[in-house]
Order: sequence, then C-alpha cells, then structure tokens
Amino acid sequence: MGAAAVTLIDVTKVYGHRRRQRVVLGGLSLTVPVGAVTVLLGPSGIGKSTVLRILAGLEAPTSGEVQYGAGLIPRRDIRLVFQEPSLLPWLTVADNVALGLRFKVNRERVDPSMVEQLLERSGLRDLASALPSMLSGGQAQRVNLVRALATAPRLLLLDEPFAALDPPTRRNSQQWLRELVRDLGVTAVLVTHDLDEALTVGDQLLLLGGQPARVIGQWWVSEHEAAELRRNVLEGYGVAETVDAVPRLAFAGRDA
Repeated sequence: MGAAAVTLIDVTKVYGHRRRQRVVLGGLSLTVPVGAVTVLLGPSGIGKSTVLRILAGLEAPTSGEVQYGAGLIPRRDIRLVFQEPSLLPWLTVADNVALGLRFKVNRERVDPSMVEQLLERSGLRDLASALPSMLSGGQAQRVNLVRALATAPRLLLLDEPFAALDPPTRRNSQQWLRELVRDLGVTAVLVTHDLDEALTVGDQLLLLGGQPARVIGQWWVSEHEAAELRRNVLEGYGVAETVDAVPRLAFAGRDA
C-alpha cells in the first residue's frame, strides 16, 4: 500500500441526543490509498454513506480523526457522486459537464479542454447538445460522473452510482468507470451492495459490520482469486455461498 489520500482513525459518529441517540460508527478506522479504488461493502443502514460524507468533509465525526494526505483539501479536491444524476434539465449535456468550471475554485486550476476530452472518452460527444430529458438512465449517470471528473478531483466518492441501471448497462458503466479513473489517476471510494461490481471496479474491499459499525474485513483484490475472495466476503457477511447465491447482497431499508 502506498501513500494515504485520507485516513479515518478511531472514528465515532453519533446522531441525536439522550434517549434518541443513535451511534452509527464506533471506533472505525480505515485508509484510502492514493490511486486505488476502495470499495465499501456492508448491509443497508450500516453507515457506508455516513463514511462517505465524513470523507468528503460534509460531516464531522463525533470523535476520532480524519487525516487528509498530500495536501488534499476537501472543498477543492473531493467530489461526491450520488445514485441520482440530478442534472439541470435546462442545460445541455456539455453545459452540465462544464457546470463546475463556473466556480472560482475550479476555474483557476482546471483546463476547460478537459470537458471536450471527457465527452469524447465517455462516448457522449454526439450527445453534447442534447438535453437531459433525451438521455437514457445510463447516459444520464455517465454525464453525472463526467461532470464530477471535469473538475479534476483527486478523490472521487461514489454512492451506489449504478444501482438504478439495468444489468448490461451497469456492467458497461462499471468497466468504463474503472478504465477512466485509472487513466486519470483519480483515487476513488465506491459504496455498493453488488459483490460482482466490487470485484470488477475495486482494488481494496472493506466490509463494514457490527453495531455500531466498524471495519470487519479487508481484502486486496490482486492478492486473491475471484472465487476465494467472493467466499471470504460472503463469510464476512455471515452468508453461506450456494449455487443459488446472488452477487447483490441487498438488505431492506436505506443506508445511513
């Protein structure tokens, strides 16, 4: 493992007060290595999205430390991408992608030609003048991801970005994202319930569990055969893999 982009040390996160207090994270520690794709796995409601918000600097831990490495500044260098594209309906694809360049913090350090390059790389160049209402779900989410990448983030945080896509579109989007993040040298953290997606996109897999949540499993994809890694992760979930086992480890409810 190389240098750390960000490290959480003994992080606790508590919501509410007194009798309504809810401890979501308890003594959670993890490291996001520079240049790697780290995947957060775990049941819904375990606190994966809370971890993303803490990494993004949108929420502060109740206790513990968040250490950013190599001069990384959250407001400037981190982008958080959600499941819903949330494109501005009155702007074209190209204008949606270029939206972040209007802000001074990005305008002074991002090459505007990056927009055109990313539209080409993502297969969106022919849709540059289209409005969001003309796009498929997969195309809209691709615009959403490219919009984040256009501001040259050093850390990209992804909260189940492909969950709403059909399986073929999802597989294509996973491979496209993996190649693009690697080519651009972006560090990424991905939240997913899909084990196949984790194995396709991820370098490091972190499994959250317990109440309150902490890291209960850690694996490097390159160090394991796919079947062995799948078995280890499923065992971490407490799931016995069978012929009928499905890769999507979904649980009722929304993540915290």
